[in-house]
Amino acid sequence: MSPYQATAAFAQAQDHADPLRHFRDRFHLPTAPNGQPVTYLCGNSLGLQPKTARAAVLQELDDWAALGVEGHFTARQPWVNYHQALAAPTARLVGALPHEVVVMNSLTVNLHLLMATFYRPTARRCKILMEGGAFPSDQYAVESQLKWHGHDPATALVEVWPRPGETTLRTEDIVQAIAQTGDELALVLFGGVNYYTGQFYDLPALTQAAHAAGAVAGFDLAHTVGNLPLQLHQWGVDFAVWCGYKYLNSGPGGAAGAFVHERYAHRPDLPRLAGWWGHRAEVRFKMEKGFDPMPGAEGWQLSNAPILIMAAHQASLAIFDEATMPALRAKSVQLTGWLEFLLHTFNAEQSRYRIEVITPAQPAARGCQLSLRVPGQGRAVFEHLSQAHLIGDWREPDVIRLSPVPLYNTFTDVWRVYEILKQLPG
Repeated sequence: MSPYQATAAFAQAQDHADPLRHFRDRFHLPTAPNGQPVTYLCGNSLGLQPKTARAAVLQELDDWAALGVEGHFTARQPWVNYHQALAAPTARLVGALPHEVVVMNSLTVNLHLLMATFYRPTARRCKILMEGGAFPSDQYAVESQLKWHGHDPATALVEVWPRPGETTLRTEDIVQAIAQTGDELALVLFGGVNYYTGQFYDLPALTQAAHAAGAVAGFDLAHTVGNLPLQLHQWGVDFAVWCGYKYLNSGPGGAAGAFVHERYAHRPDLPRLAGWWGHRAEVRFKMEKGFDPMPGAEGWQLSNAPILIMAAHQASLAIFDEATMPALRAKSVQLTGWLEFLLHTFNAEQSRYRIEVITPAQPAARGCQLSLRVPGQGRAVFEHLSQAHLIGDWREPDVIRLSPVPLYNTFTDVWRVYEILKQLPG
């Protein structure tokens, strides 16, 4: 028997019992032209602004105004080592040691920086394996890296696609593809959660398979960090990158992050594209030749921290520390499960619109995003949701993405999806 009920009273009862309900008040909610709050289910694309972000940024602006360059050393939170304060809360989010993570740059910049180190092809072991239909920026990065090293993406890029008639990948098919590529494989580079389908891949299994084949395991966790619990250190992942503006709520174009496993922490011999903020801190300002990398992930930094961006990011990380990922995940499973239940209920109540959920039904194989198809009518349904002030997003060619984020979304928000769908022309 389902634990869910298709009633407004059920939504209200769940919201009343929700131990995380007060976190919604920590965020600014967008409003419609009429001044009413919208139903925001688009945290997978851009997270909402924490109310503490403004004060955090203003503090740095005030220190800049009052101190000028001296703020690097005398600001309330000195800028010269600002990034270090973000390491521990970031490590807690991704299941890492603090020296294995660093907040820096943007996602694709970090991906290129780490591929410069961890994609070291030989004449035979030169192939990169990734999911078919990966996010375009990842595709472009991989193609350009292959070409940079003199390899043809048509032969050196291995893409794993779902079986005919299926929309998501089976772990056994990915593992088999890794094994079949064998000693020609240099790097396995997968998204943690596929941006289009919302599928959460089995990262421990993929890491193990990559290592068994003699390859490196790296992941783009843009849709994963802040969405699902991770244990990157324990799983033995070699490297990972992510952005901060989706589930981490660091603002448009916000600070990104990177993970490098501790087994590489004291490897100054590793090739890398270097910058002075990756140089050993105690001698950085001697301004001498000869790059001597910081131990750990900090050794991949290029430039000093963008303080205003990082201030907003730090404000959000504090909220995650307070809420905790286990509690957020428990609520996420319930919110997403109820959304799926209501979509199936809607299908059972009428026959004109057939909503297909292409995201895996198993909670362990997804985060809070559900990707929907409405054959022949998807765009019309999306426009109907938008006109009713429900913000999701559309991804070509035919998918509506809705993501009830546990930090600020409610069961009533999910109920609103069902109410709006029932107003579609019959």
